[in-house]
Amino acid sequence: MKRLMDWHLIQWKDNPHRKPLLIRGARQVGKTYGVRQFGKSFQNIVEINFERKKDANKIFEKDLVPERIVQELSLFSGQSIIPGKTLLFFDEIQECPEAIRSMRYFFEEMPLLHVIAAGSLLDFALEKTGLPVGRISSLYVFPLSFMEFLVAIGETLIAEAVLSHEKNIPMGEAIHSKLLDLVGQYLSIGGMPEAVAKWILTKSPLESFKVHHQLIDTYRQDFQKYAKKHEIKYLDALFNEIPRHIGRQFKYSEIHGEYKKRELAPCLDLLCLANVVHKIHYSAGNGLPLGAETNSEWFKIIFLDTALCQAILGLDLATWFLDSRQAFVNRGEIVEAFIGQELLCYSIPYRRTDLYFWKAESPNQAEVDYLYDYINTIIPIEAKSGDGRTLKSMHRFLDQRANSPFGVRFSAQNYSMFQKIDSRPLYATISLANEEQKESLKSLF
Repeated sequence: MKRLMDWHLIQWKDNPHRKPLLIRGARQVGKTYGVRQFGKSFQNIVEINFERKKDANKIFEKDLVPERIVQELSLFSGQSIIPGKTLLFFDEIQECPEAIRSMRYFFEEMPLLHVIAAGSLLDFALEKTGLPVGRISSLYVFPLSFMEFLVAIGETLIAEAVLSHEKNIPMGEAIHSKLLDLVGQYLSIGGMPEAVAKWILTKSPLESFKVHHQLIDTYRQDFQKYAKKHEIKYLDALFNEIPRHIGRQFKYSEIHGEYKKRELAPCLDLLCLANVVHKIHYSAGNGLPLGAETNSEWFKIIFLDTALCQAILGLDLATWFLDSRQAFVNRGEIVEAFIGQELLCYSIPYRRTDLYFWKAESPNQAEVDYLYDYINTIIPIEAKSGDGRTLKSMHRFLDQRANSPFGVRFSAQNYSMFQKIDSRPLYATISLANEEQKESLKSLF
């Protein structure tokens, strides 16, 4: 299964000024598999899994001198570690904080050695150890984007057509209809690699649905690894309730149970740190960066993966196969979350990307789903189920801000342009990606 991360890993490998690399993202999004596949481009790969081989931790206890560490790791693994020819891969590195600290010294004292680290709960360890500024790089990985999904299921030609399509020119109606059906298929199967692989292998949605519930159980089991015992019930409540709150401003008071904000807020931060959920922060949208004018009390939330989100809710995912157009209308909040998930997938992967939305402070409830930094310009984005003809909030935002020349509406409609509204189909979120991400996508074809 080809991924966008593959291209970025190759660019990292060939960069003479590369730094040790941290692969970051939620559990089961394909981090370890991707690194192992990438390791095939080396003479050999030495993988140290600190969760499975706890004795390896002892190698880092004496000191953090790379030369000694490499010598002992070579003996420990039974393989030669040769700078320039070997990929040294630390998996589940959060189990060995000293190994995280050692990575800065690999950059300083052994720059020719390719070193990558990953971990399912890596960000929790980084909260404690810190990240040496200028000494380590990061690569963020998400579930498969819609374009990656198309390539994975063998729809490479249609993915190429979307990537190369000129905006404002309608897609052929038959192809447009097929692509909307494929979006519906993606919203049912989701982007978790195991669920997609099961769909490719069996062509049975039910088999992928089973994977969804297995993954949900895995995320719940992780609570015990990063939360205090008394916090488990709050995490459970949030995990079960958050899918019901996507598409609107999040309020702790609406979580079922006798829970207070002071109890729930720290646990929501834990879920964000585990990359299971993502906050969409409020921004006034008056200028860049978007994070300069925020209100920490105003935010929305999307789940890691739209299919997992629907599985938690107990929704009938088969609906997307039966009538995707009607499902778009009935599940508008899922469509909105899908666009947010896509924006994250196509964002610059070397830094953490935050999503933003806008709402008016006056009582008329004007709200724009997303604000996006597009080539140093603030672009308001609306995700509309069905035809999505009402855009009063977007027009209000554009009328008040001269630095936003146009807005983008993603909906079931075909490409078109009218006044300041650039209408694009739901399958065309890739059109807002930067050129580097588009280039990485071309490598999949």
